[in-house]
Amino acid sequence: MKTFKQLESQVRSYVRSFPAIFKTAKGSKLWDEQGKEYIDFFAGAGTLNYGHNNPMVSEALIKYISDDGIIHGLDKATTAKKQFLEKFHDIILQPRHMEYKMQFSGPTGTNAVETALKLVRMVKGRSNVIAFTNAFHGLTMGSMAVTANSFYRDEAFINRSNVSFMPFDGYFGPDTNTAPYLRKFLEDQSSGVDLPAAIILETVQAEGGIKVASDEWLREIEQICKDFDILLIIDDIQVGNGRTGTFFSFESSGINPDIITLSKSIGGGLPLAIVLMKSELDQWKPGEHTGTFRGNNLAFVASTELLSYWENDNLSNSVYNKEEILKEKLLEIQDKYPDIYAEVYGKGLIYGLKIPLRGFCSDVSEEAFSRGLLIELAGANDNVLKFLPPLTIENDLLQEGLQIIEDSIKSVLETREAMIGDLNNDS
Repeated sequence: MKTFKQLESQVRSYVRSFPAIFKTAKGSKLWDEQGKEYIDFFAGAGTLNYGHNNPMVSEALIKYISDDGIIHGLDKATTAKKQFLEKFHDIILQPRHMEYKMQFSGPTGTNAVETALKLVRMVKGRSNVIAFTNAFHGLTMGSMAVTANSFYRDEAFINRSNVSFMPFDGYFGPDTNTAPYLRKFLEDQSSGVDLPAAIILETVQAEGGIKVASDEWLREIEQICKDFDILLIIDDIQVGNGRTGTFFSFESSGINPDIITLSKSIGGGLPLAIVLMKSELDQWKPGEHTGTFRGNNLAFVASTELLSYWENDNLSNSVYNKEEILKEKLLEIQDKYPDIYAEVYGKGLIYGLKIPLRGFCSDVSEEAFSRGLLIELAGANDNVLKFLPPLTIENDLLQEGLQIIEDSIKSVLETREAMIGDLNNDS
C-alpha cells in the first residue's frame, strides 16, 4: 500500500477499511494481487447491483469500442444514447405509465441532485428546499446543503442557506408520525419555515442507517406537496435500480414524484446520472445547465444491456427471495447474541444490522475483511453494518457471506469479553 500512502490524498476512505490492492472481479467476488478471494457485500456503495464485469456489459462494450463507437459526445445525438432512451422508455417508463423527460447531468449522483435543486428553484421561483434528518444527497455545495450528517457539514465550507430540515419517518420512534409535524410547520405563517420549492427525500436512507420510510408516510408527504404546491424529488440514486425489489424504490407506495434522480447502478459501474422530470418542469433554455461529461456513451451501452433484466419479473422475484434469506439470518443473529443489542432494518437487498456498542461494527467489518468479505458501515456513528450485495449474488454465496458475518460477530464479542475479563483480573 506504500504507493497509495505516498501519492494519494488523505481523503481516501474505503481503502482504509479494505486495505488490499484488488486486481480482478467477477459477479459478487473480488480478488487481490495475492489471489485472495473476497465476497462483496459492498457492491461499490450500490453501484454494482448487477455484479462486477457483468458478461452482457463486457461483450457489448468490447464490440462498441472495436467498432469505433462514439466515446465522448457532450449532449450530441449518438446511436448509443438513442438506443438507451428508447429502451428506458419502453422497458421502464411505459409499463409503469410514467411520463418523464430525461436530462443527463454531470456523471455522478451529486450532479443529478444539484440539477434537480436548481430546476425546482427556477420553476417555482422559491429558494427554500425541505430535506430530512439523516439524509445523504451528495457532497457538492448544493447537495451537501440537503445532507444532514454533521461529519460532512463543516462550518468552513457548508452553505446552510435555503434548506429546512424536518424529521424523517420514525425519527421520534416507530409510533410517531412526522408527516403532520411537517404539515403544521407549513400551515403556520410564523413557523419560520419558508414555503419550499421542493421536498427531497430518500425512501430508504442508506448512508443514514438504513432507515425505511413507510408507504403510508410517503403518501402523506406527497399529499402535503400537492396541498402546498411543492415539488417532490425522490433521490433514488442508491436504492433505485432494483435495490428494493422494484426498479424504483417507491413503487409499492403508489406515489408519483415530480422529479427522480438516478445514478450509481444505472450505468452498470460506469459514470452516469439522470434526472427524470415531468414534462411541464422541463423549462430549461438550451445550454442553461450544462457539463462536459453529461451523458456517457459507454454507460449508455452498458445500461441498455442491463435494462434487459427488467423485461420480466425474474430479477424482482429473485431479490425478494434473497431478502428472506438475508432477513432471516440477521434476525437469527439478533436472537442468538442478545449482548450486542442488535436491531434489524431494511427492504429488498439493502439491510442494516445496528449494534450500538461503541466501535463494535468497525471491529466486525475489519474481522470480516480478514476472513474474505467486504462490508461497509452506515449511520451517523458508524454503528450499522450495511448489507449491500449485488442483486445477482448466488444464494449459496449470500449464505456463505452471512456466515462470515456471524463468525466475525462471535469473534469480536469473544475478544471483548476476554479483554473485560483481563481488566477485572488486573483490578
